[in-house]
Amino acid sequence: MAAAPALTTTTVALLTVLALSAPTPALADGGDPSRPPGTVETSPPPTVDPNSPGLKLADGATLAAAKVLDIKSVVEDLGGEERREDTNENVTFALQAEVLFPKDSPKLNPEARSRIDAIAEEIKKQNAQAVRVFGFTDNLGSYAHGLVLSKRRAEAVHDELASRLDGDVTFEVRGYSEDYPIADNTSEQGRRKNRRVEVSFPRSGAASDGSGGSGTAS
Repeated sequence: MAAAPALTTTTVALLTVLALSAPTPALADGGDPSRPPGTVETSPPPTVDPNSPGLKLADGATLAAAKVLDIKSVVEDLGGEERREDTNENVTFALQAEVLFPKDSPKLNPEARSRIDAIAEEIKKQNAQAVRVFGFTDNLGSYAHGLVLSKRRAEAVHDELASRLDGDVTFEVRGYSEDYPIADNTSEQGRRKNRRVEVSFPRSGAASDGSGGSGTAS
């Protein structure tokens, strides 16, 4: 019975020693708490000698002319119904057929006109004098039927645009059926993207190539 208090005292002392010798918990990110998590150490940039012979042009050599890179910007709405693509040279709008037309029809929906209004305003803003309107379908049905439908849909969009723009603008209007798909035709999601009308025109300051004519081109 006399050994019980001694065993308790020894146990308490041992636990105290273990507690004092326990390692300090590491930080969650394993580093300096003043640094953002994921910070990567990088080496300083190398020193470059501007007088190095390897950096000099050979006698008689000249620098190439400056070139502006062609930068492309693509913006698509959440449902993919409308896509705008901007490059240094052109602006292209692609509208899915479902937001413009009833199924298998070239007759515009009433709500399609607000989208065409916005495109017409952008054409005016860019002061474009040449506009291309191209229609496309998916690969369902015959190729010949797709040619007729895509052309008639492009013509319907052309007619609406022409009524909103002055007579100085020339149009190139074509139907391409299932040619030039932008998505996989093996899924309905892809086919929906391929059923579209594209309207493209030069950006302000970009030179027009002069192609295309007034009215409908074959």
